Amino acid sequence: MFKKGSKLYSIITGTCPRCHEESMYVNKNPYALTELFKMHEHCSNCNTKYKIEPSFFFGAMYVSYGVGIALALGPFLISYFVFNSSINIAILAVIVSQVLLYPIIIRLSRNIWINLFMSYDKSKTKS
Repeated sequence: MFKKGSKLYSIITGTCPRCHEESMYVNKNPYALTELFKMHEHCSNCNTKYKIEPSFFFGAMYVSYGVGIALALGPFLISYFVFNSSINIAILAVIVSQVLLYPIIIRLSRNIWINLFMSYDKSKTKS
């Protein structure tokens, strides 16, 4: 499920959706905030162009909403039900987690978005 060749592999690792050989990002660390959005133009292995069209990654904003909601459920449920905190503290836990996870949400959303439009091609790998 998480092996090279699956969409999940490309989404989690941020690698090229065609060959899974190279990171799409200039800096793999999402917490390098000045380089959060910087991507390579093409994959150096298979020459896949990442920005299919101008403003291609605007669609990732819609994906980030869902990813953000999914990642907000954990802190809310743990805070409210496990620690029996008030609703205000549970919401504060959600806000803090969203701020801390913002770079990861952005990268995951972009990875999911591009993987909706591209698929793995074994012939493009370095093998």
